[in-house]
Amino acid sequence: MKSIACISSSVRAACQHTSACFPFSRGLIRCTAVGRCTHLDSAGTAVIVQQPCVTGARSFHSMRINAAAAQQVSAAPVLTPVSLPEKRDDELTVYRSVRRMPVKTALGSAPRLSPYTPYIKTQGHVTTLVNIQSLFEGDVIPELCSRLADLPSNDRAEGLATLLGACVEFGLEAHNPLVLKLMKECLELLSNRDIEVAQLCHLGEVAHVLEGRQSAMVTKVLDSISFAIEEDVVSPSEAIRVYSLLARCYNPASQQQTLTLSTLHRHTQRLVHRLKASQVSDILQALVKLQQRQAISLVLRLSHRASRVFKVFTDNEIIKVLSALMVLGQHHEELLAAMEKHLPERVGMCDPELISTVMEYCLQMRCRSEPIFEVVAENFVCHAERHTTLQIAKQIVAMGRLNYLPQCSSQMFKKLESILSTRFSQFQPRSLIEVLHACIHLERFPLNYMSKVFSPYFLHRLQAQEEPLDKNALGQLTQLHLSTSLECKYYWGPRLPYFFHVKKFSSMDEAFETPMDSLLFKHVKGPLTKLLGGKFYSTNIFTSSGYTVDVEISLDEEGYVLPLSQWDHTYRRMALCLDGQNRFCSNTEHLLGKEATKRRHLRSLGYEVVQIPYFEFDKLSTQKEQVQYLHNKIFPTIFKFNH
Repeated sequence: MKSIACISSSVRAACQHTSACFPFSRGLIRCTAVGRCTHLDSAGTAVIVQQPCVTGARSFHSMRINAAAAQQVSAAPVLTPVSLPEKRDDELTVYRSVRRMPVKTALGSAPRLSPYTPYIKTQGHVTTLVNIQSLFEGDVIPELCSRLADLPSNDRAEGLATLLGACVEFGLEAHNPLVLKLMKECLELLSNRDIEVAQLCHLGEVAHVLEGRQSAMVTKVLDSISFAIEEDVVSPSEAIRVYSLLARCYNPASQQQTLTLSTLHRHTQRLVHRLKASQVSDILQALVKLQQRQAISLVLRLSHRASRVFKVFTDNEIIKVLSALMVLGQHHEELLAAMEKHLPERVGMCDPELISTVMEYCLQMRCRSEPIFEVVAENFVCHAERHTTLQIAKQIVAMGRLNYLPQCSSQMFKKLESILSTRFSQFQPRSLIEVLHACIHLERFPLNYMSKVFSPYFLHRLQAQEEPLDKNALGQLTQLHLSTSLECKYYWGPRLPYFFHVKKFSSMDEAFETPMDSLLFKHVKGPLTKLLGGKFYSTNIFTSSGYTVDVEISLDEEGYVLPLSQWDHTYRRMALCLDGQNRFCSNTEHLLGKEATKRRHLRSLGYEVVQIPYFEFDKLSTQKEQVQYLHNKIFPTIFKFNH
């Protein structure tokens, strides 16, 4: 940015503090006691202020001084006035830095500090002390506005945004005359189309703080940004600032803003390969705030970029990236590969919240990752005490629902039992049910705690938290009850009261069983009918336990298949599970925990379970092969009935 005329020390401080100040090199303008600005000889006592680097959106807030800060101030060098030769009354006072021993004084006697942190630029033994309050005295701001009017558009926009930011810091409201004057100047300036994106974002951020998203100035800024990014390609830093501004001000009903966002997505896709790790995290967070689930191509590219820079992510950035991808509902296999490569070496030292977020991400994306799950299980055995109850629940639930039993499962469940024993009361009732329910997917039955969960006291706590009681919680309690009845017949503790039981699992958002794949059934239907000699089967049958059977075949005592009209004489039942892709972990051929539990319970209920997985049936190209495949699956089971 080109340099502009120097302004008073107070304005220099304001500009520096609000992240985009001016390089002062054309001579010094000083303010008198009444705020009148006059010129000083630039060859005399001019102080050159270096322009700081702006890396992102600025937040405006007032600084508060605590006791520790006061001690730091008292220990700092004390500034002693030094008179310059031939100093007039209206000249600036120059200070010399002299170090003294700190004097113990009461905190209340400390001088009142301005909301801005004074910017101090040392030159030799001379230091300039600034005070933001003088910026708002007399005609300082009007004088500055008149001087900014002669500058190029970008410099003027940056100067006006800086002064508005100082007003925000000082606590001035939008209806203050000084603020209104600056806003008017900004609106006039925005009619030009030659302002760069960074300066536009600066203006928009300040206007949003002052007037909110309905501000006329914000709307005009967004229109100017739309024109600017349509005409030219944005840089990574500019893209970050525009996304940040839109995340605050975006109005989905505005066609212009929607077009701006679409254009920004296009530009960002082209520069994804240039983004740093922190920028990837920031853009994904902005997309979440903007609810851009439809920007699939951009999200996948960002996910791919995240896999490339994964090693340099901080723990917090990984948490932000994975949390955003979970909300946006996208998964990239290369990101999982990067996590498998780099997470094992940092799990032992990372934030426990990162571990639970990784497991939550794997669960939502149905990624059953052996390298990640093994190292998480080992870390749990060693460091579970450091984790909160919610973090523990997320780790155990992910392993259970993805049907993963780690090699150190014995030690892991011993540690879990110890945690439950010592911290039982710390678990929220809902989280506790989640943990115990996940255990039964892995055929680990927490009988010591089922008696507590089925107790009237615990059920009363659960009801007090959720009114009406969550249906998924009731379903999990019902499955826990079924496990004690069907798989743990030596359990003699309390049982779940009947009125808590659910009648059907299938109606609860696929939490307990996945509906039959209609396309797979369409392919199986013809060969199955040909094999049985007719439609001697029924589909989507509800059992007394609440499960749904995809295809049920009934047999008599001699093992013959019964037609539907003779099902009253059923002696044995066969359940065909047509297992589509949604019943498996996304990257393996392992059934999800809920499906494995359902099959165990169906067998305990007397069904002969025959699985028809999609990855086997899809390999068959002719009906003859399909009929033979079903014959090999079904008839050995029927033959077994006769022996």
